[in-house]
Order: sequence, then C-alpha cells, then structure tokens
Amino acid sequence: MGVDIDRLLAVDPWLEPFADRLRQRAAHVDAVRRKTGELLGPISQGHHYYGLNRGARDGVEGLWYREWAPEAHSLSLIGEFNNWDPTTHRLARDEWGTWFIFIPGNQIEHGSLLKVRVASRLGEMDRIPAYIRRVVQDSETANFSGQFWSPPNPYQWKHEAPDLKGGLRIYEAHVGMALEDGRVGTFTEFTENILPRIAKLGYDAVQLMAIMEHPYYGSFGYHVSSFFAVSSRFGMPEHLKALVDRAHELGLLVVMDIVHSHAVKNVLEGLNQFDGSDHQYFHAAGRGEHPAWDSMLFDYGKYEVLRFLLSNIRFWLEEYRMDGFRFDGVTSMLYHDHGLGREFGSYDDYFGGNVDEDATAYLSLANELAHQINPKVINVAEDVSGMPGLARPVDEGGIGFDYRLAMGIPDMWIMLLKEEPDEQWNLGAIFHALMNRRPQEKAIAYVESHDQALVGDKTLAFLLMDQQMYWNMSKFAQDPIIDRGIALHKMIRLLTFSLGGEGYLTFMGNEFGHPEWIDFPRAENGFSHHFARRQWSLADQDHLRYGSLQAFEKAMLALDPQFRLLDDPFVQELAVHEDTRQLIYRHGPLVFAFNFHATESYANLRIPVPDRTDYRIVLDTDHKRFGGVGLVDETAVYPSQDVPMYGQDQSIQIYLPARSAQVLAPL
Repeated sequence: MGVDIDRLLAVDPWLEPFADRLRQRAAHVDAVRRKTGELLGPISQGHHYYGLNRGARDGVEGLWYREWAPEAHSLSLIGEFNNWDPTTHRLARDEWGTWFIFIPGNQIEHGSLLKVRVASRLGEMDRIPAYIRRVVQDSETANFSGQFWSPPNPYQWKHEAPDLKGGLRIYEAHVGMALEDGRVGTFTEFTENILPRIAKLGYDAVQLMAIMEHPYYGSFGYHVSSFFAVSSRFGMPEHLKALVDRAHELGLLVVMDIVHSHAVKNVLEGLNQFDGSDHQYFHAAGRGEHPAWDSMLFDYGKYEVLRFLLSNIRFWLEEYRMDGFRFDGVTSMLYHDHGLGREFGSYDDYFGGNVDEDATAYLSLANELAHQINPKVINVAEDVSGMPGLARPVDEGGIGFDYRLAMGIPDMWIMLLKEEPDEQWNLGAIFHALMNRRPQEKAIAYVESHDQALVGDKTLAFLLMDQQMYWNMSKFAQDPIIDRGIALHKMIRLLTFSLGGEGYLTFMGNEFGHPEWIDFPRAENGFSHHFARRQWSLADQDHLRYGSLQAFEKAMLALDPQFRLLDDPFVQELAVHEDTRQLIYRHGPLVFAFNFHATESYANLRIPVPDRTDYRIVLDTDHKRFGGVGLVDETAVYPSQDVPMYGQDQSIQIYLPARSAQVLAPL
C-alpha cells in the first residue's frame, strides 16, 4: 500500500518535525502487512482452520479440531462424546506447533460439552479450546466448559444493516444490567424491551458491552477468556443474532466492545499458559502482565497472535453482522508504559521508544481488514493520549479508526462540578475545551459513559443533585437543588452534543438522570444485583421529573437528522459574556444561546446572528415538557434587525431565562 504522509502533515502541520518517524511507522506497518500476506486470506481465516470445524478427509465427512500449542507435550480432546477419556482422541502435531485430529462422522453432537487436555511443563490441565464458539458454566461447580456449537438449522437473517443518516448517535448498553429486576438480563429481553426504547429516543447505533465470554461478571466484560464465544450469561448465539437483526430492523447499527488490549489472567478459563509457556499468546515475564489491570498482554509481533486477533475481527463482522467495534484500551496498546501516569503534553510523547510499533501495526491492519470486509464499518478508539493520526486513514500514515472517543470532555465536566460553582465557570474556556480536538479526526463526544457511572464515582445527575434525587424528583415537589440540577443537566448535555464531536454517546439510563451508580454483585455488597440494573420505570412515571429529562434527550437528538448538525464542521463563536453569563455560538445553520446566570433572566437580549433572516425556536431547555418553567413561547419568531454586533451585520432580540438555553433556526 502506498502511503502519502504529506496528507497527514497537511492536516496537522505540528507533525512536520516527526515526518521521518511517521514514515518509519508506516514502513513497519507495511512490513507486517507483507509478513501476514493478503488480509482477507489465511491471516483472518483462523477460525475456519483452528478450533472445531466441519470438513472432510479423504472423502470422508467429519470434524476437524486444531489447536496451536507449540510448547505443549501432548493434547487430547475430551468431552461428553468420549466420557472425558483422554486416551481415545489424541492429537498429532505438525512442524509449526499446531495439533490436530480428524473425527469422522457425527461423533460430537451439537451442544456437546468438551475440553482439551494439555500436557506441558505444568503437568496435565483441562483447558477450553482457544477458538471455541461457545462456553458454558456449570451451575453447581461454577466450572466452565467448551460447547460444540453447530446448530442443524442456522439462523436466517431477515434485515440488512441500515445506512447511517446524520451523525453517529450511540447508546452504550450492557445487556445483563438492562433489566429493572435484580438479576442478569438476556439477549431476548434486551431485544424485546430495550431496543425499541433506544430507537424511539432517536439514537442510530447501540454499543454492546460484555459480549465476549468472560468468567467474572463484575469485570464489565473487559477480562475476556474466550474471544470467539458469546457470553452464555445472556443467552445463545442465535439470540444475539436475533438482537442484531432486530436492531437493524429498527434502524439501529450495532457496535460491539472488542477487547484486544489484554486478556484475563485465569489459566483454566483463558489463554494464559495454554501450552505451558508464559509466552505463547502473550509477552513473556513482566512485560506480559498489565501492572494496573491484573491481566495478560498480547504479543502483537507474533504471526499466530495476529491471526487469532484478525480472525476475531472477521468473525464478529461476518458471523454476527456487527457494524463496527469500539476498541477498548487503545492507549494501553499504543505505549510500552500503557500511558499510565503520563500526561501527553508534548508531541514527543507520541513517538520514540515508548510507542509499541507492533501494537500500532496490529491496529492499522485491524482497521484495514474491517473496512475491506465492510466499507461502512464504524471503528471507534478508546484513547486518552491523543495519538496523532489515530482516526486518519492508514494510507496517509494514520492508524485507520473512524472515530476517537473524546475522553477529556467527561473529565472536564467532573472537575468543574466538583471544584467550582457553576456561577464561576469560565464559559469561553468551556467552549474552547469542547472544540479542542485533532483536526479532521472525528470524535465521539459524551458527558458520561459507563466509566462515570461506576461505584466510587457519580453520574452527572448525582453530581448535580446527590441525595435530593431520592426525595424530591416529584413534579409536585419544590427543591432548589433539583431545579438547578435539572437545568444544568440539560444545558451540559446540549453543549456537549452540539460542540464536542461528530458523534455523541450516552450510557443507558443517563439520558433521564439515572440516580444510582453501577456496582456488580460481589462479596462486599452481598452479591446483590440492586446496583447492576436500570430503573426504566423512573422515566415512565408521569409524576416524576426523570421523564422530562428523557423527553429533552429525544428532542436534542432530533436536531441532528433534522439539521445534519453533527456532520456539519462549521462552528463559530458569536458572543461570550462572562459577567452576565451568556455563551452564544453558531453550529451549521443553528444558533445556540446559553444563559448560565443562576437568577437573571434577560428580556430583549440582543445577540448577533450570522444570517439576515428571522429566527425561530427549535429547542428550549426551559420548556415545561422538559421540566422547565416554560417562560418562553416556542412559537415565537425573533425578527432580524439590521443592527451590527460583534462582526455580524445583523442581530436579534430574544428572551433568555436564567439557567436555560435556546436553539434557534433561520426561517
């Protein structure tokens, strides 16, 4: 692939002193690409070769099982089909360290439990095949086993993926905690009960967490054990396919959390020390262990590791028709020190000896492969470092992601809410912080994701209103803390939505101000599911104010498909008044007017507007249906006046109540 670094330098001239290093990075990616061969070839077809696959030998139909375990002494396939006898189905080994066996006929039935007994320097251990498609846990012993999954009647897909209309509006969700009941939810329940809510709100994508099999529920799905297996806690593989199919029918794309940054340390359930060594899939010794996550780190320089991970990309796109991935832990992958304790205040931090070139090459190839399989794929990087070119094409020296998460935005809001009263917020600084992102790299803006909702932290609503949410969220109660919280909740989300990026994300329930944190069942809380659920009824009860926040979210999101807001790159600051607490700006054709003053409402407030035409209100945060006072007539039209103001040739006069915002559209 020809790489034109000059295109990336034109986007970000600050990279000019590092042009040679960018070329070196591109050359390394190209070298790895040549080593792997055609991306759509064997390097991404590992799941059709390794693991359990129907096939033939010498004209006889049967089942192949293959496992890469170069330092193992012997392997035997055991399971219900042979009464767990390790002497009947021993595997042979080839020169590359791949063990194999052909089992004629249908000796292993669909749904049969199995493992592989691996003899190594560690002795004999019963392991779960690395490429297994399904893993189940015994309810009595809590032990995990592989399960041969080859249903006689494969799932029949009914709906094609929708085309993205407007910007990317992502609803981050966890299937297990999506119920109001205190138990683990299922794919089917999510499909029937939650997907319609998401579509009705106006989101166009759902991001699913914890899909890949993980032994510990409380890990949020980030300590993966079996990378090709759907978490059996939530149902069968066909149930996930039905979820994706239904989402497509509702006009929702499905983006999946994919965890290729690390793997669970567990030996019996995962890949760790599979062949008896500490360096099969992972780096050896200390480099193979994440110092903060208690997990194992892949060696991206190995061909078989690349095959495993690239095949995993292909598998989820083709087998489950995922529309893209949110890559977890990208910062940890990019740097040898995993970015821990590093501020990334200089461009020097993005180049040099701390960058893991093999991981960078893997991410580049993963993005290339995904886009070759599906040109419409959406890949999002979770990177806090701000690596230049992360969300630029590989052929110009970038790493190939479509979006990056704007992870600094929630940190900014948390800092402001914890450290400064809103009466003292620097509005100009907030505006520029929300606009501060890499040029021509798409970003997903958000106020809060699941990270901000975890136990030990607080959601935006809880930061604003705290314990008053338990007592005074009735529409018939009067509480200044609740009034302030409701007003700022809407204003903060509108600011972030309209300025923070080309996409927008929320975690389920946060759109209506879900009052409690997330805490998965564990010994410290008596293994309770009370905080690992979502209380949808709060938003559905007419007498509570949660529904008002949900109604606002729906109206806010509608601005994007109606005005193509997120896709429009043109943003212009029109006025900032720190003393009287106003922030006015333009995004696309719309004018956003914010009044952060706690008590002062402004009648006949003159503001500059970019177009010589009358303006109408298309969204008012203070409307009664959004939990406001409703002081402004939404049908009012603000006539254009030939009164120049702040560089604009015209202005209008509006009524802007305290702690409220209006979105104005030209007639």
